[in-house]
Formats: sequence, structure tokens, C-alpha cells
Amino acid sequence: QVQLVESGGGLVQVGGSLRLSCAASVSSFVRYGMGWFRQAPGKEREFVARIARTSGFRYYADFVKGRFTISRDNTKNTVYLQMNNLEPQDTAVYYCAAREGPSSSNTDSYDYWGQGTQVTVSS
Repeated sequence: QVQLVESGGGLVQVGGSLRLSCAASVSSFVRYGMGWFRQAPGKEREFVARIARTSGFRYYADFVKGRFTISRDNTKNTVYLQMNNLEPQDTAVYYCAAREGPSSSNTDSYDYWGQGTQVTVSS
């Protein structure tokens, strides 16, 4: 069983930055591909970013436009999402996800999810 806890969300003005963290309580963290997803009110959960287990490969949704950076520290069992130049459309609950194997852009490919952290971008 994998437990994920997100932190770092909050209120920010347009153009501001936030850094989200996801702490994983699990042995052999390097066996898990990791992803970030978000869900706005009334909308489906959507892919934001993912990162490979150890290769350093990263992949992002088009709407990120180079503004977000996903990273992980396998010595700390933690994955991060650096969010810069935030826009009102980024307002959502952000979720960390894990799967034992390669990372994926598909919501239903992940077995473990955190409870989410709220990001609100005001204009």
C-alpha cells in the first residue's frame, strides 16, 4: 500500500508561483512512476505532468507551456511540481499519483492517489 500526501497549495495572484510537494510513504520509491493531475470544479480530472522512475524523463500537458516543472528526489520519497506564471485557468485541486511501473498520462493508469491540495489563482 502506498500513501501520498500533497502540500504547498494556496492562494496566489496571476503571474505568481507555487511549489507543490508530494511525500510518498512506501518502500522502493524508485519502482514507481509519478504524475501530477488537477481537477477544476465541474470538470474531469486532467493530466498535468509526469516523471519517470530513474531516467529523468519528463512529460507535460500542452497547456503548461513551459511554465511548470516536475521533479523528484528518490532519497526523500518526494515528487515536486514547480508552478510559475500562474493563470486563473490553473485554479484546481492538484493531485499526486503513483503507479508501480512507468509513468503515464492517463488518469486510470494510476493505482495510488493523494487527497489533493487546492491551488487558487486570483485575477
